[in-house]
Amino acid sequence: MKHSKRFLEIVKAIKARVRETDVQTVRARQKKGDTFYLVDVREDNEWDKGHLPGAIHLGKGVIERDIEGVIPDVDAEIVLYCGGGYRSVLAAENLARMGYTNVVSMDGGIRGWSEAGFPIEHDD
Repeated sequence: MKHSKRFLEIVKAIKARVRETDVQTVRARQKKGDTFYLVDVREDNEWDKGHLPGAIHLGKGVIERDIEGVIPDVDAEIVLYCGGGYRSVLAAENLARMGYTNVVSMDGGIRGWSEAGFPIEHDD
């Protein structure tokens, strides 16, 4: 997907303030059995096409509205992902503004996850 120049400028500025991780680290942590919330911030139709194992869905359009009902602990470890790592950066900044202290964005998103050959779940 080709992103607009202004969108990329916003993401770049926010990336300087948001912690990031990568797909290999997230997968390794899953395999170790580490406990953290894995949150897919993509649109409903993207979620329906497949998502990371163990993920919950809080789309970018509703995450700020719904996060406190799903993850009330502002100190909980939360890993956000999207298609490639841009929308999750934006969502991570907003959660930090809301007082969430342990939020990271997964660089590469589901695209990087899939390219690495890691499993994708489908709800039937």
